[in-house]
Parts: sequence; C-alpha cells; structure tokens
Amino acid sequence: MKSTHLGTIAGLVAACWASAASAQGVGRLEIHAIPSVTVSNEQFLTGDRYGKPVIIGGELRFPRGITEKFSTVILIHGSGGISAATDRWAQELNSVGVAAFILDSFTGRGIVNTNTDQSQLDSIAMMHDAFAALGKLAAHPRIDPTRIAVMGFSKGAVAAIYSSNERFRAAYGPGNAEFAAHIGLYTPCNVTYKQDNKVGSKPIRFFHGIADDYVSIEPCRSYVQRLKEVGADVTITEYPDAHHAYDNFTLASSVAVPNAQTTRNCLIVESENGALLNNRTNEPYTLNDSCVERGPHVGYNEAAHKASIEAVKQFLTLRFKLASN
Repeated sequence: MKSTHLGTIAGLVAACWASAASAQGVGRLEIHAIPSVTVSNEQFLTGDRYGKPVIIGGELRFPRGITEKFSTVILIHGSGGISAATDRWAQELNSVGVAAFILDSFTGRGIVNTNTDQSQLDSIAMMHDAFAALGKLAAHPRIDPTRIAVMGFSKGAVAAIYSSNERFRAAYGPGNAEFAAHIGLYTPCNVTYKQDNKVGSKPIRFFHGIADDYVSIEPCRSYVQRLKEVGADVTITEYPDAHHAYDNFTLASSVAVPNAQTTRNCLIVESENGALLNNRTNEPYTLNDSCVERGPHVGYNEAAHKASIEAVKQFLTLRFKLASN
C-alpha cells in the first residue's frame, strides 16, 4: 500500500473522512468516573487485586437516532495518550450506530505519556481499567451488556487483546459481562504469558503494519498461529509500508521518536510468581536490558488507515448484527 507523502493531501483526505464520519453525529456525550487500581506486572500476574486505588475517566459518545440499547466499543489509547486518531475512531464507530467509550488511563494517574518511560504504568496492568470500564458500561441502561467490544492501540492493545485470556477474565473480569470482541492495532505481542492460548469463544482481531519498527509484527504472527492451533476465532491483517501509529492522520508518513523506548527486539516470558524473564538471557527482564532500544518511528499511512476503518466497521456490523449503511 502507498503512503501519503504530502501533508496537504493527507489533510484534505482526513477532512473528508471526518465529514463522512460525522454524518450520523453524536447524539449524547457523558463523562464517567471509573474506580480502578494501579498495580505492577508482578501484582497483576499473581492475582493481586489490591493495588493503589485511582479514579480514571472516560467519555461515552452515543450516536444519534437509535432508541434501543447500543452496542459499544471501549477505546484504549497507547503510550502517547488520547489523540486525534482516537477521536476519529469514535466518530467512525458512531457513524455505524455504535457507541464509543474513550477510556483515559493516564490523567487520573498524573501521567502525560509513557513514550520515554514505560515503567510509569505497566501495559498488562491497564487491563484493570478495561475490565472496570466494562463493568460500568454493562450496567448502563442504554447499553447492551452482551455487545461491548474492546479496541486498543499499541500499549492499550495489550489490555484489549489479552483480556481474551480466560485466566485474566476469571481473575479480574466483572461478574455482569464479558467482552464481545477484542481488537488490537499494532499490538505488543512479545510477552508470552502462562496459558495465553486459552481464550474464550469471542473473536480476536489484530491489525498491524509490516514496517513497524516500534512494535514488531513478528511476535503477533507467532501468537496468532498459536491461537489458531487451539481453534480460536482470530485473524491478523497486515499492511505493507505501514509504520507504528499508521492511523494517526496528524503525523507525516515517517517520524523518528528519538527518546521513545522500544522493546521490538525483546522476547519475554512469564516465569514463576509473576516474574518476567528475558527469553534470551533467562534473567529477570527490565527496561534496562540491552534489547530495549530507543529511536523507533511512527507515521501515517492513508491506505492502511482507510482499510482498517472499513475492516473494523464490517467486522462490528456482522458481530453486532447492525443494519448495513
């Protein structure tokens, strides 16, 4: 697929998509407080539910013109926090009659971004936020608790994808609902968790750029293959020439992020008592390991962005039995 190199053209295309996405428009906005906890990887992996209490927030956007209970997608941002790209996804979801809940895992914790220091919030621990939001939305009178999906981007995709694991759902999922689908864009898949191939029957969808040098696609290919071997409903869609954050239309086609941490060359495995080991050294993994590098790239890819939007809309239309536009 061909990347757009002229910012003015990308801007015009983005404006056109924004207009199309807002055709149905937002019918109602609600701001919700979500009680959650902040825990470490080790706490999360050993089933410790008693981390530091925190109140995070989220914006719920209902589409116009529908009076029945809504299907909903929880959107979980990446290391940079909520962006214009997240907003665009909410618009696109509303355009097909799906409510969108933009979850903010950072502000309540006093975090601006984790690009240069991922230790501020462990990715897997963001699943607490995802499950807390699921429980809150499942009790909402205008939301169908059987049709709540989760969609994450980069760091947020860890919670979106791995919340499919039966182990984590049993330990932390709310009693009133489970996710109807799991969608991840440029998901970090380089940690092998215990029993991570034991997932429920709900579909899992990966979208990833082949040119991504921030979060490598290779571990996701391997993980998808392991899931297929046990009969999971899983697919991975790959986009040539697409970098990390390929759906962020505010970026140029390739932008270096000099100080951002990347674990693209790290392979990590869960050991006993929630410990994470560097698979190459068999020593405890830390962000000081030699496999952790800096200076990856991000970049917009118009073709991959547009294809992802259409694929997600089609998937949700079928999954939620929506009327086709």
